[in-house]
Amino acid sequence: MMKVKLLDYTPEPERVVAMAARLCYSASGAEELAEKLSDDQVKKMVKKMVSLGHASTIEHVSFTFGIEGVSRVLTHQLVRHRIASYDQQSQRYVAAHGFQYITPHTIEENPAAKAKFDRLLAEIRKTYDELTEMGIPKEDARYVLANATETKILVTMNARTLLHFFNLRCCLRAQWEIREMAYKMLTEVKKVAPTLFHNAGASCVNTGRCPEGAMTCGKFAEMIKLREPDEET
Repeated sequence: MMKVKLLDYTPEPERVVAMAARLCYSASGAEELAEKLSDDQVKKMVKKMVSLGHASTIEHVSFTFGIEGVSRVLTHQLVRHRIASYDQQSQRYVAAHGFQYITPHTIEENPAAKAKFDRLLAEIRKTYDELTEMGIPKEDARYVLANATETKILVTMNARTLLHFFNLRCCLRAQWEIREMAYKMLTEVKKVAPTLFHNAGASCVNTGRCPEGAMTCGKFAEMIKLREPDEET
């Protein structure tokens, strides 16, 4: 089962964003600005920065997630988001005996396909065990492991990268597993920075239009429903 937990983040992330914004337009120093900002001013400033696209101000805050129960298929996609930091469970040092694996819904719902899938993964487990018993190092035995193999990863992104990540990966055209993870990550960050991520999600949700052109899913109304109701900010 996929687990996504926000492990750490910049303290008072929205106040930091507001501080950065005020510093750009004020002769006062950052420490003085921080003392002057009320909670209402912080909310207004964060909303303004997001609406104006003044994205450098939101790069000052970052969020670290612990993610488990995902496949190597997902992590191969995830690391394409380059302005981020990653640490992944090593198949070189961590033995994969009896490894868990992720089964796509389309296979899970098809008994014949699932039987074939499970047989193959059982054979891979057996082959991995046999290779290591023959003295083959884990770093070489891992070559037989499937993309379905379960893995764990630690991810840190700043808010600007996260907003872009949500634009792409909350989209219905994103691959199902990474889309599920993106929504779980969005739920986590909304708990600590609700104003900053108020309109976060697929591009069509926060801009009112689909950037996919002829490749659009055509389900704008459905995307609006997928979005969790926010508290008024």
